[in-house]
Amino acid sequence: MLSSEAVVSASDRHRLVRDIDLSALDRELKKGAAELLVLSVLEARPRHGYELGTLIESHSDGRLVFHLDSLYPLLYRLEEGGWIKGAWVEKAGERRRRFYRLTPTGQRVLARQRQTWDEFAEAVRLVTRGKHA
Repeated sequence: MLSSEAVVSASDRHRLVRDIDLSALDRELKKGAAELLVLSVLEARPRHGYELGTLIESHSDGRLVFHLDSLYPLLYRLEEGGWIKGAWVEKAGERRRRFYRLTPTGQRVLARQRQTWDEFAEAVRLVTRGKHA
């Protein structure tokens, strides 16, 4: 037999769903797509970290914002995995910057991640936009 504490009423379930922290959900979705986003932006040409963040933000119409404290650890992780390669570049009158480029391994990973993302998004669309009898 369940104790009264273990039973969740319908009104309590509704309150829990209503009180979901949407910003936490947004963070988790972004975290799941972060590698795909960075690899996609690097596909065109090498870029430095700040540029990556600003391009993702501008191309998403401001919906996706990467703070430097989360972007750089991701870049280091991608580099350690061999998906991207970084190189320091110095230009006269500018500070030194680390530019990242996609490696052949990163190109293969990007292709796989795009396919997985497309399949996932289509499956979500089928459920959320479909007619349920």
